[in-house]
Amino acid sequence: MSAPMEIVLSADSAGQLWNCAVLELHSGTNLLAYRGGNTSSRSLTVLNGEYILGAQLGKNFINVWEIQRKDQLQQKIVCPGIVTCLTASPNGLYLVAGIADAIYLWEVSSGNLLAILSRHYQDLTCLRFSDDSSHFISGGKDNLALVWSLASVVQLDPSHTPEPRHVLSRHSLPITDIHCGLMGPQARVATASLDQTVKLWELSSGEMLLSVLFDVGIMSVTLDPCEYYLFCGGSDGGIFQVSLCSQSLSRDKTFQSDNEGNQVFKGHRNLVTCVSVSMDGTLLLSGSHDETIRLWDIQSKQSVRSINHKGFIYYTHHNSHSRKCTLPTADCHLQSLRADQHCSAADIIGPSENPSISVAYFQVVHSSLKSSSSNMSSQEAAGMYWNVRIRVMNWALARHCCEGVQYRPCY
Repeated sequence: MSAPMEIVLSADSAGQLWNCAVLELHSGTNLLAYRGGNTSSRSLTVLNGEYILGAQLGKNFINVWEIQRKDQLQQKIVCPGIVTCLTASPNGLYLVAGIADAIYLWEVSSGNLLAILSRHYQDLTCLRFSDDSSHFISGGKDNLALVWSLASVVQLDPSHTPEPRHVLSRHSLPITDIHCGLMGPQARVATASLDQTVKLWELSSGEMLLSVLFDVGIMSVTLDPCEYYLFCGGSDGGIFQVSLCSQSLSRDKTFQSDNEGNQVFKGHRNLVTCVSVSMDGTLLLSGSHDETIRLWDIQSKQSVRSINHKGFIYYTHHNSHSRKCTLPTADCHLQSLRADQHCSAADIIGPSENPSISVAYFQVVHSSLKSSSSNMSSQEAAGMYWNVRIRVMNWALARHCCEGVQYRPCY
């Protein structure tokens, strides 16, 4: 098996050369291109490593390509309206789309429409899943970001109307981007807005941890893998790096460039619409309305590569694949999504597996449960299993990402 490599999936508004393309991260070499139409902002997603889906700009359908198909046969999924944002769950089971002010949730394997959530008051602008597929977050032009538990949305009782787990209502202008960090229900969520602020939230409680005020509207936001820094793309072309390890106890801050990690990347000449950090935390990728993608060295703040496009950059994202861009085959088939059949499903959403730490947490769980299993019910044993697992995952992530560095961001 060939060694894994980081690749870039990008799309622009023009679609003259292709709809979206797969690029090699360091050289910028075009590895694959998918043609036909052009994709709207915040609506390109990868489904289970097998399909690329992109909502057609200004039209009521989604373009679909098989990643491994060499003849690039394009399929279309007709939707009940123009799709303004789109995302797929990391486990590949569900697809979520924003159509006007409603959220549509489909089951991928059957194509059944499981839920229509009408809790926003204006059009949706962005959707994001947590890394374990247990929650998704929606943002809209109504200034709200809503946190949804997938288990409560996908439920058996048709008379029950799902409600968001949290309503994040501290923004005063439309939400432009959302980023959800690692650790599933324990993740931190960053929201960007035209009100010139980026806010950091705790997913489990909905509590706001930090609010940073800038001089310009913020169009995009992401976190580095260790969650030491926020990277915020501005409407003036600047990218702002915000340190999350400050000793200040204030939750409300005004961004100022200094020598403690708060810096500005300068190079773009227009809106920075998307940002993404490499898996090792050393490179930053950004896309802009100046029709370029830039690769930055985070430590030096220098642009190391610029890739020209033919239109506004709407999507850039790092991913990890093998040299041939192949992924393990999974038992997942994309069916036609039906908007006229509202069904329910009994799938139970649980934490995803992480092979890199599976041995560690299974050893800890086994020894813990063995010593007390005789006096414990199955429910209590399951609860203890997940508690131990979460603690070990936190420890393993900190050790893997920040070897020799204390993993303790201060807010």
